[in-house]
Amino acid sequence: MIIPGQMLLYIFLAGVLMTIVWRFAGLALSSGLEEDSPLFRWVGFVSTALVAGLISRLVIFAPGVLADIDIVVRLIAFASGIVIFLLAKRHLGIGVLGGVATLLALGFISG
Repeated sequence: MIIPGQMLLYIFLAGVLMTIVWRFAGLALSSGLEEDSPLFRWVGFVSTALVAGLISRLVIFAPGVLADIDIVVRLIAFASGIVIFLLAKRHLGIGVLGGVATLLALGFISG
């Protein structure tokens, strides 16, 4: 019989083991690559595009409670987050906090 806490331990260990496997595989495969190689630049571009796509999807097709907030409010908060990010000399944390603060303020004001 498995105790509930024991099940969580098994799930945690499975997640850690799978992560470690891929980290070591990445370490072994990337040892001969240069950071400024075209392959690394391409991977950086693709990962940036994926993150941008996911963020756009969350803003436009908002899931759950976020869908209750008007899309205009979400777009204004998104744009203000980008502007704050740029004004803060590309500091990601300040940009995110600014966007979230704008979303909360406008969401509260618009009811």
